[in-house]
Amino acid sequence: MNSEFNSRTEEGSAKQYFQFYGSLFQQQNMMQDYTRTATYQRAIHENYLDFRDKVILDVGAGSGILSFFAAQVGAKRVYAVEASSMADSCKSLVSANGLNDVIKVITGKIEEIELPESVDVIISEPMGYMLVNERMLESYLFARKFLKEGGRMFPTQANLQIALFSDEQVYLEQTARSSFWTQESFHGINLSSLKSAALEEVFRQPIVDTWHIGILMSTCISWNFNFENDEAKRLQRIEIPFEFNALRTGYIHGLATWFDVGFMGQTKTVYLSTAPTEPLTHWYQVRLLIKNPLFVTIGQLVTGKLLMLANDKQSYDLDLEIEVGDKRQQNKLDLKMPHFRYNGQPVSQPPPGNSTENPLEQLNQHLAIAVATAQQQQLNNGNNNLNFSPAYSTCLYTNSLTNSGGKDYSATTSADILVQNGTLN
Repeated sequence: MNSEFNSRTEEGSAKQYFQFYGSLFQQQNMMQDYTRTATYQRAIHENYLDFRDKVILDVGAGSGILSFFAAQVGAKRVYAVEASSMADSCKSLVSANGLNDVIKVITGKIEEIELPESVDVIISEPMGYMLVNERMLESYLFARKFLKEGGRMFPTQANLQIALFSDEQVYLEQTARSSFWTQESFHGINLSSLKSAALEEVFRQPIVDTWHIGILMSTCISWNFNFENDEAKRLQRIEIPFEFNALRTGYIHGLATWFDVGFMGQTKTVYLSTAPTEPLTHWYQVRLLIKNPLFVTIGQLVTGKLLMLANDKQSYDLDLEIEVGDKRQQNKLDLKMPHFRYNGQPVSQPPPGNSTENPLEQLNQHLAIAVATAQQQQLNNGNNNLNFSPAYSTCLYTNSLTNSGGKDYSATTSADILVQNGTLN
């Protein structure tokens, strides 16, 4: 069938895409993203007046989880449109939950199906890495042909955020990934003629992971999109020029990106954010490296642009330019082929060199609090033997005087320390 989807999508890419989302494991991965799923549920529940007794369209329904949320708040009817084999699983869940009279599962692409009536609200989860990857946003916008005048889109708007970052560790890691091809005698074979190509390939990969906001070298700027009003052609070519003043002196290694979406109902606006300061989601954050870091001094002007061109592989070709003074770096990246760096560990510590307080003073404060807490616990248990080792007490006392600005933590009572640090009121 000659549809809008087929005209913009390579056949092999579409086949792989629908096979991927036809997997129960992938649906589970998304559903178990608590921030994602619970935010959608809250956005629908808090705005139940937009759904009660209304006709709803769920675009790319997958397991049907959003359709179920709409049914929970009294939707009159929900059309759950799903093009992958997951449509059969969705039908099974609808039947098992006794909702055949409310949720109607339609197998097919939104660009190729017809509905028997117009709808009051369109719901979908169309976001990919960097917001736009997989190009499902265009399918979401296409669905507006079924929307009544004045109808609502959930989500309603989106913002892609970008900022400069400095991260020597990730830069060195990525450079090292290509070192295999520097070998001049791999089983007697010289591989080094491919080292430049290998390095080029590594730097074409956006990095999907999470990080501490201490790596940011600038404030952020936003590219905004309104799903109710903006045209799909804005998604074909996205150009984001930027001007930043460096927040500190150091090396710029590239751009950090994240996004948020807003659900604007008649009762409440609810936001889903993938910012590094928010709970982690399965979208993580995405960083774009430049091949040669640029040195910048605090306050110095940094200019450039990020150009994102949609391609037929349901993704984007990225062109990043950054300029500092007369120095300029450019890199081309492929959003379809990211490097998944996230190792499952939450990021709780700032990058090296971000501490501006005396570390021994901080340690002594922690130790003093620990001692005071232990003493208080013993008092609460009726144990009056509050002695700690003389060596430990002397160490704490000496260090606190010489390295803590004259603050004598060991000479302070347990109760005083606990009150000072909020342990006791």
